[in-house]
Amino acid sequence: MAGAGHGGDPADGAVAAERALAAVFREETARLTAALVRVVGDFAVAEEVVQDALLLAWEHWRADGIPSNPGGWLWTVARRRAVDLARRHARYAAVAADGDDRLALVFTCCHPALSHEAQVALTLRTVCGLSVEHIASAFLVPKTTIVQRLTRARRKIATAGIPFRVPEPERLGERLTAVLAVVYLTFNEGYLASHGEHPQRRDLAEDAEWLATLLAREMPAEPEVLGLLALIRLHRARERARFDAHGRLVLLADQDRSRWDRPAIAAAAELVVRASRMRRPGQYQLQAAIVACHTEAPAPEATDWPQILLLYNALLEHLPTPVVQLHRAVALAHVAGPEAALRELDTVATALQHYHLYHATRAHLLRRLGRTEDALLADRAALERTANPAEQALLEQRLGGDDSGRPQ
Repeated sequence: MAGAGHGGDPADGAVAAERALAAVFREETARLTAALVRVVGDFAVAEEVVQDALLLAWEHWRADGIPSNPGGWLWTVARRRAVDLARRHARYAAVAADGDDRLALVFTCCHPALSHEAQVALTLRTVCGLSVEHIASAFLVPKTTIVQRLTRARRKIATAGIPFRVPEPERLGERLTAVLAVVYLTFNEGYLASHGEHPQRRDLAEDAEWLATLLAREMPAEPEVLGLLALIRLHRARERARFDAHGRLVLLADQDRSRWDRPAIAAAAELVVRASRMRRPGQYQLQAAIVACHTEAPAPEATDWPQILLLYNALLEHLPTPVVQLHRAVALAHVAGPEAALRELDTVATALQHYHLYHATRAHLLRRLGRTEDALLADRAALERTANPAEQALLEQRLGGDDSGRPQ
């Protein structure tokens, strides 16, 4: 990679530098921010230092070529700037330790002094590097709301002197709800991206699994931790079958099940069993059990929909949200028919009017009832509300008369 910016068309060097910078940002930003928080003791300053380093990298790489170790180059520049700032503000104590501090950063962001919404938003932004747009999409709220949450959270951490560390074992539980929510939302964004030119963000999915694995090691007696890890691994076991050769999304019922990772599915299902033996059910265990029902079926027609419906009923007790009701309606359609499912959807119409999957699900049910014109209107509404290219392609297929894009 060294010297990639020398010679040839300067535009080529600029493109190469931009791509390298984007890759480093994606892979290194959270680690840099976590380490810099140790040095400067301030989230806002740490993020500012990282941004300064990225801008400096852009200037130098375009002129001098991309270094052989861009991540190391970025860390050296950011650390030097952070140390200068820390000394200037009399907060310098020691050079940041080597190693990955992301788990400590997660627990710092999820301090109980912050509201739950602020905890999750701050962690998604600082640790996982999600944009404000991505976070707003995950919460189904305006971008301005997320900006306000982030500003208040950073101010609270600074004024309250919240320490940067993984808390003592007896204090882990009070932050667990927020931490699990962060890992879950990170995985969702990686599994099917809400924005951008790529339908999935494998780096985010891998980060989520990594964090869930660390949590399971730290808290092996917490069934919801095991449930979330199982949920992530069950979904990832189907990765090879989720997209066709052209990068188009293949939904569950149409996937080639011979491409699923059966050993990974079996291992994840064992995690579900381990968690259930603790007799403290929760939302992540129930979601994992639902996915396990799907992945254990040898063919779509062998899916145990009555059992899945029962699991959704239990999930609603733990997580009574419109999105869960939407997914329950899909299961209900397989058990009681599309008319019953449409009645279920009517109860969440107002809450989910801006959610593309609500309209896509409704379109499929309307089409099953022969209400073609109504189905087309619902499909158009869904298409207007998603920015994911793979989902857009499926909806366009349906608008063209192909119903292979049915919801799972």
